[in-house]
Amino acid sequence: MELRHLQHFVAVAEERHFTRAAERLMVSQSGLSASVRALERELRAPLFLRTTRQVTLTEAGRALLREAERILAQVRTAREAVAAVQGVLRGTLALGTEQCVAGVYAAGLLAAFRRLHPDVEIRLRQSGSLDLAEEVSGGRLDLAFAYRAQSRDDSDRLRAVPLATEPMTLLCHPAHPLATVGAPVAPDDLAGEVFVDFHPDWGPRRATDAAFAASGVRRTVALEVNDVHTLLDLVDENLGVAAVPRHFRQKRETLRALPVKGVGATVYETVALLPPPHATSPAARALMALLERPDAEPSW
Repeated sequence: MELRHLQHFVAVAEERHFTRAAERLMVSQSGLSASVRALERELRAPLFLRTTRQVTLTEAGRALLREAERILAQVRTAREAVAAVQGVLRGTLALGTEQCVAGVYAAGLLAAFRRLHPDVEIRLRQSGSLDLAEEVSGGRLDLAFAYRAQSRDDSDRLRAVPLATEPMTLLCHPAHPLATVGAPVAPDDLAGEVFVDFHPDWGPRRATDAAFAASGVRRTVALEVNDVHTLLDLVDENLGVAAVPRHFRQKRETLRALPVKGVGATVYETVALLPPPHATSPAARALMALLERPDAEPSW
């Protein structure tokens, strides 16, 4: 099995189209098709279902894709490790992050990284924590800053380096009845409230869901968003309340912030998700070393 066959297979799987994959790889379409057929013959299984309009993975193709991506990531890491030994950090740093993740100022960190390592191409992807964990586990990202997902952190394909831990805080409009309480609120106090919250894949949503589930309180998420500022805008218009990590309160000081009590060990904890040490790229190790410096700035 040749590496170029795996590279060709992954490109077709990602593009779902032979012509686009060939253009991306800068090879002829006939050569790409021949490469995929050679791989199918070697594996004795069809990898794609081909129609005139699209290409989809077979069950065998889906099984191969995850391993092919991991193999290619390991090859890239090996090449970059050799370059690092020679004194030059090259290659690519593929980073994923949630919005406004606690414990790290991603923009400043990447700017410092670029000044130190100008030959490394930086790629940034923003998504929810579950998706980011899958991307790191599959070798598509070198590392990610995300909410701690306990079910994924225990995997032999993923490790978690703690960044920050903080309590959840309830944000509401100054005219909301809760604004006059002036004391911590419990999930029981919030039964029946209309909530603004993130997509279930997001770390703050997962932390809030866990807190309310542990308290046995059902809540209504009527307004679901995928960015922090829209969430704050909706609360600012008194359309609902939001349970968010404590540092979010500094982003909209016009809102009232109330501590959330009675949630036990449920907190918002963020981590850096990385592959096992032997599979961590030199660029990812360099970024983590920069993050762990005493003068590294937090996100708030």
